[in-house]
Amino acid sequence: MTVYMAERDLKGIGMDDLAAAQRRAIDTARDMSAGGTRVRYIRSMFVPSEGRCECLFDADDADAVRRLNDTAGLPYTRVVEAMDLTPP
Repeated sequence: MTVYMAERDLKGIGMDDLAAAQRRAIDTARDMSAGGTRVRYIRSMFVPSEGRCECLFDADDADAVRRLNDTAGLPYTRVVEAMDLTPP
């Protein structure tokens, strides 16, 4: 699978709403994978001062990540292929 990043503008979001959005991403990824669409939520980074959020997913293609976010009702400005450089 390939890593994709969903970029979001979440200016003004509260921490409870941010946590709920993360939970929806995780749950929707699990449901889609159980249904045969390979997609997995990895993690998110949030910059409170800018309201910018970057969420990483493993998926077969960018369309699966878009469908996940659309299904979960999560806004995004774009989905792009990315490299996760977390050390082993």
